[in-house]
Amino acid sequence: MAPEPTLLDRPRLPTTPPPLDWLTLADAFEVACLLRCASAPAAPAGAGRRPPAPARIGQAAEFNREDAAHRMRQLLARLEIPVGHEVTTGGLRRRFELHRLQVPREHGATYATLVEIGWRQGRRELLGGPMAGASTARRVWRPRLAAAAWRAALLAGGRHVRRHILGIRLTDRELAAVLVRGAALLEVPALLRPGAGCYVVSVADGSDRDRILQSVTLDPATGPGVTAVD
Repeated sequence: MAPEPTLLDRPRLPTTPPPLDWLTLADAFEVACLLRCASAPAAPAGAGRRPPAPARIGQAAEFNREDAAHRMRQLLARLEIPVGHEVTTGGLRRRFELHRLQVPREHGATYATLVEIGWRQGRRELLGGPMAGASTARRVWRPRLAAAAWRAALLAGGRHVRRHILGIRLTDRELAAVLVRGAALLEVPALLRPGAGCYVVSVADGSDRDRILQSVTLDPATGPGVTAVD
């Protein structure tokens, strides 16, 4: 007769990761938003053609703008995640640069976990309704998360600028919803409408546009760590 298993023999249930502190959350959430605007790395030669797809939490992502790649490197450095940066050029008449960021394999699990938690926690903070008795930290940091989302989208998303609007083209519906809600937290009305194979989030020119641009130039994710989300 086999002995009954002891408590030590029983499989351990997966534990829920603790919430990120506000400072780490702001950085991880912005990285997640950048990734949702980025392209997945191109297939290697001989792998067949495939349409561009938004990147998810892989170990590599590609940006066609240097400032977006630089921002992601800056954020990952603050999160203590090393990353390689390769630049390739192409085109004949119109030259272009492609910036490929690669996280080393040994840091991939930590990176993926931070980005996954950052997106889930940040999205919940922005899409959740007003909370009665919210702490001072939450009231301060929710608009900062909104600014982080808009900063990432303006850097890495498709600009859709017209005389009367500032707009961004996105293929990610969840990020589009986050931007609309984030604009409301920044006291700016935003519109969401479908485009050709994408979504366009826009704000009116004038004071609304100026308020968004002013918000994204403020980088709150600096300085010492702060308390965890409550």
